[in-house]
Formats: sequence, structure tokens, C-alpha cells
Amino acid sequence: MKVFIGKYPRRILGVMTRQIEYIQIDPWDTWSMDHTLAPIILPMLRQLVDTKHGAPYVENEDRPEHLRAEKPEKYETDEFHFQAWDWVLDEMIYAFDCKANKDDVFMRFQSHQEMEEEQARISNGFRLFGKYYESLWD
Repeated sequence: MKVFIGKYPRRILGVMTRQIEYIQIDPWDTWSMDHTLAPIILPMLRQLVDTKHGAPYVENEDRPEHLRAEKPEKYETDEFHFQAWDWVLDEMIYAFDCKANKDDVFMRFQSHQEMEEEQARISNGFRLFGKYYESLWD
């Protein structure tokens, strides 16, 4: 895979963005596309954590118990609004880190239950990535 992002900005909804000028996808890039994309997505998520200027609404059902609002109002901020988004980003990063860097992620577990719990966490991170994909902005 080769991608060239040009220096010349363009406007999207009034915001200056860089323009992707060239993309070459080789046949082997799609053999295991999850492994191809993970090393690209992972540093972008990490950078987003460092540069974000806000947080989108995270539904109560996607939050861990300790970050749930008592009386959630859809699309309203609550006392855990920013912490919930940080948690979601951390779970996405964990999932992509496992995919990109830990081929033997399941070898360290002693029991089948530990492996299932780890897989559930990874799968949830990818689920959150899909659900909040349009919220990955700075």
C-alpha cells in the first residue's frame, strides 16, 4: 500500500484539510486488511488523544459502570462526558494495538475464560470504533 497526502489544502465544510492525491492498493493489502489498517489507524488514534479539543456524546450503554450518568439525557453532557470519550478512545487504542503489535496476544493467558474476556474487550474496541467513527475528529 502506498498513500501520498499532498501539501495543498482543500476546504471541507469551511475547514482546511490535506488532500490525498495518490493511493495504491496492492493485492496483498486486502488479504488481511484488518492487519493492514491497524498500524495506520493506531497512531492516528493516539494523536487524537493528544490533540483533541472536545468530545462527542457517548451513549450510556457504551460506558463502563463507573462512567454512566444516572439520568442520561440523549446528546446532553453530564459529569462524565469527557471521561467517557477518553475511555472509548482508550478501548479503541487497546484493540488496534492488539491487532497491530501483538500477534501472540492470546498466548499469555492460562485459561480459556481469560482468552474469551480478552477477545471480548478487543471486539468491543472495534465495535466502538465503528459506532463512533464519525466522531473521530479533533
